[in-house]
Order: sequence, then structure tokens, then C-alpha cells
Amino acid sequence: MEEEIGYTYVRVADRVQAEIRSGRLPRGARLPNERAMGAQYGVAPGTARRAVRELRERGLVVTLPNKGTFVR
Repeated sequence: MEEEIGYTYVRVADRVQAEIRSGRLPRGARLPNERAMGAQYGVAPGTARRAVRELRERGLVVTLPNKGTFVR
């Protein structure tokens, strides 16, 4: 049953990944901050934070301290 429902952060990460793959978010593009990303995808900032961590683990983005998160 868990596979059908899935985790919200994974769904958000999948949506961002699709935007990266389609070129809508090109290499070097800066992702919104957690609050803005949460608002954009209708999730809490903590969920957006976990989605960004998932994207980092997938090797799709890199986070630079005090700079932001960017598409690799």
C-alpha cells in the first residue's frame, strides 16, 4: 500500500526531476528557497527541504552554503 501512496517529498522531487529532464530547469538554474518551493508545490517547507535532499542524493542538484541550490 505504501508504494501506491508514496511519500510527498518523493513526489515533489520527481516533479522537479521532470522539470530538469525536460530542460525547463536548465543546468545552473537556481531552485527556489524552501519556503517558496513549498508554496510552489503546495507542501510544507520541511517537505521541500527533504525533496531537495532527495534531489542531491540523485545527483541532480548541488547546494552551496549561503548561495542556494543549483541544477547540476
